[in-house]
Amino acid sequence: MEVLHELNLTSITVRVVLSLILGGVIGMERSRKNRPAGFRTYMLVCLSATLVMMTNQFIYKFYGGSDPARLGAQVISGIGFLGAGTIIVTRRSQVRGLTTAAGLWAAACLGLAIGIGFYEGAIIVGIVIVIIMTLLKNFDNWLTSNNKYITIYASFASIENFDNFIEFCKSLNIRVNDIELNKNTGFKDDLGIIAILNLVSDKRCSHVEIIQSLSAFEGLNHIEEL
Repeated sequence: MEVLHELNLTSITVRVVLSLILGGVIGMERSRKNRPAGFRTYMLVCLSATLVMMTNQFIYKFYGGSDPARLGAQVISGIGFLGAGTIIVTRRSQVRGLTTAAGLWAAACLGLAIGIGFYEGAIIVGIVIVIIMTLLKNFDNWLTSNNKYITIYASFASIENFDNFIEFCKSLNIRVNDIELNKNTGFKDDLGIIAILNLVSDKRCSHVEIIQSLSAFEGLNHIEEL
């Protein structure tokens, strides 16, 4: 095992292959969900971070006097620009890409660990990351779809209908925490209203049930959960 912790052709090959495998496995989960950063992106991030760490080890070994973690620290901070590029806010104020950005940062950290020869830590953490991004997805969905808080996107023909909808929510023991209103340009008379509302129910219940209950309001044109 000592030969794998030194910088030689064998260890370089092992590190490159391991970074491709771990980065690729994490990236496949994102690719299946058609996310902006997928299989190849994760492999490139992990492999590049591995190369940076091996380069740092090379400089430290052959030139001396250098901080062996200096280049790796720049990767940790520099990967932020790539992660930020995968985070978007949609027209309906939905934030997308946080998990992808976190995954890219994690892939970079894995690459650094592999690049310096910390194989055990990289493999164990890599497996845990894959578990979090795949097997725990259903648990995460259950948590977010069965709590007191729900954000909805709804459209109304007039402001009067919207006002009545607020009262309708109160009658269902649903509190309105925050409101964002916009005009619905789809209406010729320009009276249509689009609303994004953060609602809080008095008790924990399925969001599907809440949407079904709210859909009974007669002045509602469209409603969906964000």
